[in-house]
Amino acid sequence: MQPLLAITKITLKAAIRFRLVLVLLGLLMTAVVVLPVIIKHDGSAQGFTQILITYTLTSITALLGLATLWLACGSLAREVEDFSMQLVCTKPIPRWQIWLGKWLGLMTLNAVMLGVSGVTVFALLHWKASGLGEAQQKVLREEIFVARAGAREPVPDLEPQVEQLFQKRIRETAVANLDREFVRKQIREQLKAANQFVPPGKGRRWEVPLGPDAATRLQGQTLHLRVKFISPDYTSEGTTFPFMWEVGPPEGKRRQMIENSFSAESFATFPIAPDQIAADGTLTVDGFNVSEKPVLFPIEDGFEVLYREGGFGLNFARGIGIIFCWLGLLAAVGLFAAAKLQFTVAAFVSMSILFVGLSGSTLGQVVEQGGIMGIDHETGMVDQKTFVNDVAVKVYGTLKQALDLVTGYNPVDALSTGRSVTWTQLGTAFLLVVVLTGGTFAGLGMWIFTRRELAAPQ
Repeated sequence: MQPLLAITKITLKAAIRFRLVLVLLGLLMTAVVVLPVIIKHDGSAQGFTQILITYTLTSITALLGLATLWLACGSLAREVEDFSMQLVCTKPIPRWQIWLGKWLGLMTLNAVMLGVSGVTVFALLHWKASGLGEAQQKVLREEIFVARAGAREPVPDLEPQVEQLFQKRIRETAVANLDREFVRKQIREQLKAANQFVPPGKGRRWEVPLGPDAATRLQGQTLHLRVKFISPDYTSEGTTFPFMWEVGPPEGKRRQMIENSFSAESFATFPIAPDQIAADGTLTVDGFNVSEKPVLFPIEDGFEVLYREGGFGLNFARGIGIIFCWLGLLAAVGLFAAAKLQFTVAAFVSMSILFVGLSGSTLGQVVEQGGIMGIDHETGMVDQKTFVNDVAVKVYGTLKQALDLVTGYNPVDALSTGRSVTWTQLGTAFLLVVVLTGGTFAGLGMWIFTRRELAAPQ
């Protein structure tokens, strides 16, 4: 343990000697303090949140992430290049401990930097919130400075209907020669659209389970409905759609009536009265489209019930914890590349791995369209299966699954919308990002560094 701590201290001292650390401190203070002062918000709780949480935390994550990669590559590769690592390796300490000590040193530096930045952002949030109007401060207390969980209506299982309609459809001459997966996808989308479609003057009922004890657990609490819809007809910018809502048990006499209007293709949130939950924990909401145009509420995110689950302080700390897990992975990636490569090459390889990690949407598009060559622009799918397309789908699909495990949850978005960052999500991030993915890079980096010939000509 003593040699490991010694390497950690040496790494910390070396990192502090880097001019990059001083530059990083200046940039962090700019992002945390100066940026919110320069960029003025519109006086609303949403505008306040966008600058004080989204911009600052995103800037902090980006700055610390890039600095972590750079320092990880430099702390190991530069010491090999200037022959100081050869002196360290003459001591009775295994090389895997040298690698691990450097990772611990970098993470100690990240913990300090991220901790100071996080505390500063948290303090600024509450200090500058006092300058908002009373109405907007109430919005902050109920919708932002809180940890809210969300519940949705269970997604119906459409596959039995898809298969039944598919068997009928392929008997048709015009469909028999089409790609079968494409036909299934069309049928599935048609069934989903029918379940989402609300014609003019018609309504739709949502029955959202909140848990068997919800009527008691959420008694007296104001809930919020978060809705999003799409209009298949053309609408000019700024057009709103009027709706009427009835909230509460269908047989109840105290159902709440709400009238409001929203723009299409954007999330809208509005409060509903407490104590509208049925005894079995189900919240029933009837929504009526009183506009002259049809609308569609997406099954995935078209309708959600938000309710308070905890306070903002601990929620903010858990969000910072997930960002810290990301930095742990980046430190492992940088040290993995520096275990064998020269500094400049290691930095390039690390940045390339980071770039691939940020390309999840591109990878998903390749998988969805079935390949990378011969794409039909009308259907958005490949015309015919080829060896190259099959290999691309398998490779890109595997990468997409791995990236979704690592980057599938963004704590910055959750904090800026008052959503819960749970202990389960933090634990999952630690296991998947640090232990599984970071551990893989760490194991490879230690193995490569152990087998590397340091006395060879550089």
